Amino acid sequence: METLLLWAGRLAGLSGVLLTVVAIGSRATGNFFFGGFQVNTVLQAGTAAMVLGCLSYIANLAERTQTHEHLS
Repeated sequence: METLLLWAGRLAGLSGVLLTVVAIGSRATGNFFFGGFQVNTVLQAGTAAMVLGCLSYIANLAERTQTHEHLS
């Protein structure tokens, strides 16, 4: 489970960063839409993906702490 949470966090964080960069780049070039979506929607999706990545890492740390407490 720890490995799954770790990789889910990495993938969500990376996709969130990419979506955010795309949204900022699109808006900087003067576009209000990207791929049929408003740039603000793409930015919010990127932010949500980064939050999911952070929550996955936190869950991974919490699970790792519980495992080490039982072993002590």
